[in-house]
Amino acid sequence: MELGPGERLVLRGLLTAGKYPVLVASAAYLLNHYAGWDIPAWAVCLGALGTIPLAVFVAIRIRYWQVFSAAARHGAIIAPQWTGKWLGNLDILYLILEGYRNGYPGDFLWEKFNELGPTYRFNVLWGFGILTCDPAVIKTILATEFQNYEKGEMFQEQMHALLGTGVFNSDGDMWKWHRSMTRPFFSKDRISHFELFDRHAEAALNKMSERLRAGYAIDFQDLVSRFTLDSATEFLFGACVHSLRSTLPFPYNLSASSPFAASTMPLVSEHDKAEAFATAFSVAEHLCAERVMMGKIWPLWEMRKDKSREHMRVVDEYLHPILEEALRKKSQREREEKAKGEKRPEEVDGIEEEETLLDHLVKFTSDLTVLHDEVLNILLAGRDTTATTLTFAVYLLAMHPEVLGRLRTEVLEKVGPKQRPTYAIIKEMRYLRAVINETLRLYPAVPFNIRLSVNEGLLPNSNGKPIYVPAKVPVSYSVWAMHRREEYWGPDAQEYDPDRFLDERVNKYLTPNPFIFLPFNAGPRICLGQQFAYNEMSFFLIKLLQRFSAMELAPEAISPGMLPPKEWASAPGRKGKEKFAPKSHLTLYMTGGMWVRMTEVEDDENDVRV
Repeated sequence: MELGPGERLVLRGLLTAGKYPVLVASAAYLLNHYAGWDIPAWAVCLGALGTIPLAVFVAIRIRYWQVFSAAARHGAIIAPQWTGKWLGNLDILYLILEGYRNGYPGDFLWEKFNELGPTYRFNVLWGFGILTCDPAVIKTILATEFQNYEKGEMFQEQMHALLGTGVFNSDGDMWKWHRSMTRPFFSKDRISHFELFDRHAEAALNKMSERLRAGYAIDFQDLVSRFTLDSATEFLFGACVHSLRSTLPFPYNLSASSPFAASTMPLVSEHDKAEAFATAFSVAEHLCAERVMMGKIWPLWEMRKDKSREHMRVVDEYLHPILEEALRKKSQREREEKAKGEKRPEEVDGIEEEETLLDHLVKFTSDLTVLHDEVLNILLAGRDTTATTLTFAVYLLAMHPEVLGRLRTEVLEKVGPKQRPTYAIIKEMRYLRAVINETLRLYPAVPFNIRLSVNEGLLPNSNGKPIYVPAKVPVSYSVWAMHRREEYWGPDAQEYDPDRFLDERVNKYLTPNPFIFLPFNAGPRICLGQQFAYNEMSFFLIKLLQRFSAMELAPEAISPGMLPPKEWASAPGRKGKEKFAPKSHLTLYMTGGMWVRMTEVEDDENDVRV
């Protein structure tokens, strides 16, 4: 029978710790039989058991001595420490998990950045970890010393069930190979064809109009997640999951006696394979993200079995037939060419007009596992990050009608009331880009990330001597915190103001220090799909504002238990302004959805404005 993750961790721990009692017992046996010592059995047992904490204590003291000595040799310091109150600083782990599950994103980080500075360390279970929001440090680990900071074995183990050895979960030559496979598919020619966006955007907007005309609020987060999922699956492997065909969720306060509810609500339970795929994929994301928060002891929460396995089985049941069909077509094409005596050169960098990413990938490999991992990695990036940004963009537009009005004016002036936007027009829409950038600044799709030092190194420190980093130490960085810090963005850093990307603040803050804004990562691992995401988000927002002229939040449509706690209202910064509760797994999202009402444009209204 296969052991569970926790059972394997405990077994490894017992094998490691067990050698010390064995040595003590063996020494006692030799002394008793060959030296004539009469050591009581109770003393042998006590000594054997006592060697375990003693060995741990000695190992920890040696480790710390080595670290501090190495720092002194390099003329560096050790980062200030976040010290807990419980043995092994387990209270810090508890605070991190509690904040992740029930708190406001980054609360525990924010307080310690204010207290200890932009870079500090924490030693849960006597380990050694570093947390930072310093753009100079982040630049070091992502760019200038990129080779010394990788994903690392622990992160790869935590995420393996979801990401396998795909581009987001690999290092070294494997990462380079995955990236070289994918890069050509995100060329300008591929990402500027908007027919795919147009079809799925129209389907999404029609669903919205139908529900809003019936007088009900919509969960925009759910709707736009369906839009990005359908777009991503068609773009990636030419097999759209058609999640927009399913019935949208209904408001929490919808009366069961409503004729509209009675006629349509049974459809909600009709989950086909595509719907089950999307749900299972999201649950697996949550589980894997929580593993990262728990660190090296995550298997203890999955003692008997891997909790992600049942959900990934659902994902695989949907995905594997698609992958196998792509491989079948490849084999058939090769047989036909061989039968005709043709020998066509395989231009892996060349992409045909109707070719999907999966069609492109099978040129490189016929390994089903490699294809599976790479497709899921790109799907995660293509669906979640774009859906997150569109959700929070509409959230902020609904809270700031003056920004909505100005953006809609630009849409009507540059694109028109009904025309389809082009790549060239979108590039000219400076205020639209500023709105998206300001959304990404306050609500970055990937708010937290992590790297592992390969060898020892030094990190910059604005307060004095550089900070020493030992080898094999996790360095976590918070884009969420960095994007909101006044020392990097000015006194209005917590305020929503798209003009900061257009006025003199660009030259004052961003131009001299571009690493203060990292919504798509940076360095060699910068997101390949960055421009694809900008195009998709821009296209959808344009289509949305062509059809709807006003928006308002509908918090009454959500279950009261999912709204922000009342005590949040007295908190400083954005936390006190939240109308819904943001949370994070691998990417940011709203707990319970983001419910809105919108005013649809009359047929002649846009014509009058234009």
